[in-house]
Amino acid sequence: MLEMRPDCERCGTDLPADNPGAFICSFECTFCADCADQLDDLCPNCGGELMDRPTRSKQLQAKYPPSAQRKHKG
Repeated sequence: MLEMRPDCERCGTDLPADNPGAFICSFECTFCADCADQLDDLCPNCGGELMDRPTRSKQLQAKYPPSAQRKHKG
């Protein structure tokens, strides 16, 4: 199950689990659409491809909560 990290690692933009617009690599590094575009869809941490992160419905978030740990490095 994906962690569903709550923010963009690069700019800190909130990325709710039930909203589209987050991009992740295979290690789940997470970026907003603007940062992913600026990074040419390549993860700056591992060099992997950034892909659309799926959403998690609000009904499932109670049973499978998204991560609350923010990863913004700024």
